[in-house]
Amino acid sequence: MANKQITIYTDGAAQGNPGNGGYGLVLISGRHRKELSQGYRFTTNNRMELLSVIVALEALKKQGCDVTVYSDSKYVVDAVEKGWVFGWQKKGFKKKKNPDLWVRFLKVYPKHRVKFVWVKGHAGNPLNERCDELAVAAAESNNLLVDEGYEKAEGSLF
Repeated sequence: MANKQITIYTDGAAQGNPGNGGYGLVLISGRHRKELSQGYRFTTNNRMELLSVIVALEALKKQGCDVTVYSDSKYVVDAVEKGWVFGWQKKGFKKKKNPDLWVRFLKVYPKHRVKFVWVKGHAGNPLNERCDELAVAAAESNNLLVDEGYEKAEGSLF
């Protein structure tokens, strides 16, 4: 039996950076499609870009899937595809941003065969545009969660 083929589109948004933020994602498996989004009261764009990928991978019910993640985030795509995150991990994420999210990512990433593809944002790609709509709507919603990893790490700055 062939491995499950999963296509994921993700996006993150922040208004203020830091400020209200949100992520949006679209999961596609065969004829099945699922959209997820969530907003946060105080976070950054990069955190939302990364969190969208994490939530998407965590949403997969079976392990061992062939996953293609489409993202307009050079931060996320390059960190994984160029192997930077694995070097950061070996150094305990010293002086790196978002270690809480990278640790969470590295727990779910090995459960699948994941390939990242960078797509240009705001360039008319329908699924990337949909993820942007979801992320912005989540950031503007009244249902904002606390990004504890960010607020605790940055708390001393305020």
